[in-house]
Amino acid sequence: RRVLFRSQAKAGMIESASGGTLFLDEIGELDLAAQAKLLKVIEERKVRRLGSVQERNVDARFLAATSRDLEKMVREGTFRADLYFRLRMIRVQTPALRERGDDAVLLAGHFLALFGERYGRQRMWMGDDALAALRSYAWPGNVRELRNTIEQAVILAADDRLGGADF
Repeated sequence: RRVLFRSQAKAGMIESASGGTLFLDEIGELDLAAQAKLLKVIEERKVRRLGSVQERNVDARFLAATSRDLEKMVREGTFRADLYFRLRMIRVQTPALRERGDDAVLLAGHFLALFGERYGRQRMWMGDDALAALRSYAWPGNVRELRNTIEQAVILAADDRLGGADF
């Protein structure tokens, strides 16, 4: 007796982005083989589902981000120059959070409202000592570190006022 399994091919992330934008976070972490495949997709605007022989058109914009120095990686041979120049049509360089003045305080307020809502603590606020702590810290992990710090403070705070010690 034979049992046949029919697998249904599903659209991958690139195919699903057709008609929109695909965000490629930490593009600098992609190995050279995957970079070659991505470059082919970007140039040919076609993908092929796993196990399929049929190519499908993809009409998507590609937006890439990284915390790595891609120019240096190109010089070292760890990032493809052709992919780099294909992705670098418009370059936006954002300074580190520590270099952006009071942005840490503004973002912390946003995250406080977000996590206050999520955890049922909408009445939380930051005291002057909390604001001073936010301004004085270098934030080596940038916005992700700030976000996680505020979420942790909201979860662990004993009352509605966040102070410098809560960070």
